[in-house]
Amino acid sequence: MEHLLYFTKKLHSFSGKILYINLLGMALVSLLEGIGILLLIPMISISGIVKVNSSSTPVSEMFAFLHNIPETLSLLLILGVYIFLVVAQSLLQQNLTLRNMKILISFTNHIRLEIYRALLQANWAFFVKKRKSDLINALTEELGRVVNGTNLFFQMLTALIFTLIQIGIALWLSVTITLFVLFAGLVLAFFSRHFIKKSRTLGNQTSEIARSYLGGITDHFNGIKDIKSNTLEDSRYTWLHTWCQRIEQEQLAFMKLKNSSQLFYKIASSILIAFLIFTSVKLFQAQPGQLLLIILIFSRLWPRFTSIQSNLEQLAASIPAFKSLIELQEECNKAAELQNIEQQYKYIKPMSIEKGVECRNVYFRYNQKESLYALQNVNLQIPSNCMTAIVGRSGAGKSTLIDILMGLMQPEKGQVLIDSTPLTSDNLLSLRRSISYVPQDPFLFNASIRENLLMIEPDASEEQIWEALEFSAAAEFVRGLPQGLDTFIGDRGVRLSGGERQRLVLARAILRKPSILVLDEATSALDTENEAKIQAALERLKGTMTIVVIAHRLSTIRNADQVIVLDKGEIVQKGAFHQLAKEKRGMFSKLLGTQVEVSV
Repeated sequence: MEHLLYFTKKLHSFSGKILYINLLGMALVSLLEGIGILLLIPMISISGIVKVNSSSTPVSEMFAFLHNIPETLSLLLILGVYIFLVVAQSLLQQNLTLRNMKILISFTNHIRLEIYRALLQANWAFFVKKRKSDLINALTEELGRVVNGTNLFFQMLTALIFTLIQIGIALWLSVTITLFVLFAGLVLAFFSRHFIKKSRTLGNQTSEIARSYLGGITDHFNGIKDIKSNTLEDSRYTWLHTWCQRIEQEQLAFMKLKNSSQLFYKIASSILIAFLIFTSVKLFQAQPGQLLLIILIFSRLWPRFTSIQSNLEQLAASIPAFKSLIELQEECNKAAELQNIEQQYKYIKPMSIEKGVECRNVYFRYNQKESLYALQNVNLQIPSNCMTAIVGRSGAGKSTLIDILMGLMQPEKGQVLIDSTPLTSDNLLSLRRSISYVPQDPFLFNASIRENLLMIEPDASEEQIWEALEFSAAAEFVRGLPQGLDTFIGDRGVRLSGGERQRLVLARAILRKPSILVLDEATSALDTENEAKIQAALERLKGTMTIVVIAHRLSTIRNADQVIVLDKGEIVQKGAFHQLAKEKRGMFSKLLGTQVEVSV
């Protein structure tokens, strides 16, 4: 239950005195309800249903003055007070319900934003280790269960306050019988522990099943083209059919548990009521009026016990979701590379790079328990306003090196220097603001072309947008679209070809006017004609910004100022394109030989 207490403390810290005001209001509602119940005795007595002696109950003594006024007037007076109390209680309860809901909604958004901020502040290494669908599940399914659990906590808190007030009234009426009811409630709680433990176990299953579903569905839509192309529909259907059987078993188990607990409560209630009436009459010689009121109080008090017990069961099922969010937040905090992200982004300015970027004795491995390094003994210099190409076989460490240079990964040993200044958390954002990155797998948002471009530079003019599109050889196809810049391109740009998506991402990068442009296989999806246009554009950019290119198609980098060749995480060659091409025994010459023969 420590995870629930953690969120309870956060709720207390978030809501402050408003929560206490609401609790006071709940106590008042319960008190009004209790007074309404007390009025039943004089109403019953005056109506003649049961004649209650003045000494039979404390309530009778309170309303003894009613015997001195006409019976009709006294009945109308009591009924009027009763109606007033019910109306007042209902209005107050309605107001409290709305106030509680406002607290709940605000608290939910507070938790959602807090977790999302923690995710944004986490470093790239955190996301490399995490499954995307698990993070989505935490911000949707698990957060929803936490919201439901918080709402249940409010309900249980309300039930506790109502119960305590009504216990006080019951004790005033009859200490002996009330103590008996309380003892019965404790016995019920003791024997109900099994239901709570079982609920928590099923809650863990719910979390695991939800993660597997979202993960599978995410994989389905990410790989829908492969599924259709390779006729994998049957295997995917089989996966979902198996999952449906699991969720069916889990939901039936929940329903069976709920029905079993309700059956237990109903049987226990009937036995206790029968036993209470028997002992009240035979052992405590209760008077008719007193007995009737005790039964009424019991009928109001006992459902509170069962309600609290039911809330505890549902809360137990929600505990795994509370635990999941707490653990996610703790992991994000451990992996945090940024603090106070809103303030940092507000005042940060792009870094001006005069000399260049340097890697000095850099070592890096994704898992420190393994002996294999993704990068080792990397020493290189990337001069400012020059074009540097990084080449090598698949798995040589090219993308890892780019991640290190951009500050997405931190070296295990060694350091990255910007103009001879070590890259740290103090200047990390400033470096990122000066970089534009074009990945091998271009990503576009589910919006229009204009919105996608303006995301990186909100104040860009129409002229600047078209200039960037011209540079990336995208202007012609954008002009040919029905709505031009306002054309909606679908999820991840699915309505465009791979080459068109890559050119738009390149245009978005150029629109920022970065100091460093990083191209990770940015021309791999372009045809020969458009690749030539990109090469010409890169030539025009040379001297105005630092360009770093990862390339498998070596024809893209013929005019690079320097080429760095990686193999198994180490730099094996450095130099100009034509110089390395002449070294027949070198790795670069072998890579070149597998592609197009180049005249040197």
